[in-house]
Amino acid sequence: MDKVIKREVSQARALARVLDGLVPLPGGMRVGLDSIVGLLPGIGDMAGAAASAYIVLLAIRAGASRTAVIRMVANIALDTIVGALPILGDLFDLGWQSNTKNVAIMENDLDATGVRSHTSKAVLILIVVGVLVALGGLAYMVAAFLWLVVGKLF
Repeated sequence: MDKVIKREVSQARALARVLDGLVPLPGGMRVGLDSIVGLLPGIGDMAGAAASAYIVLLAIRAGASRTAVIRMVANIALDTIVGALPILGDLFDLGWQSNTKNVAIMENDLDATGVRSHTSKAVLILIVVGVLVALGGLAYMVAAFLWLVVGKLF
């Protein structure tokens, strides 16, 4: 691996550790900021998706293949959408740990190819649009839920 790839992988690992495994729990499980911040309705899941998207950006800069990038974005989308569900989403987030999965995808892809690919700007735009659509959908779901709750209360 060249210096750029090593640097990007190292940064991705460090961020995934903070997001998915910062605090050890009894029984060997670990919880990170993604799960903790995800407890905040709507905003927490959006913040987690934004932080997760940075790992994808690191993978692109390291030269990950389009296939790897698409798999990583799918992990983030699943984590964000399911994570938005009250209680069940938070439990899912504890076990899913999309950031750790994405670093593994990144490392396996870069080790397997041994060559940096140059992911096009179109793929990067697709990722940004995909994350923004997921975040927008999530924001809409939270707003609709709050509207429903407020309507029932008053």
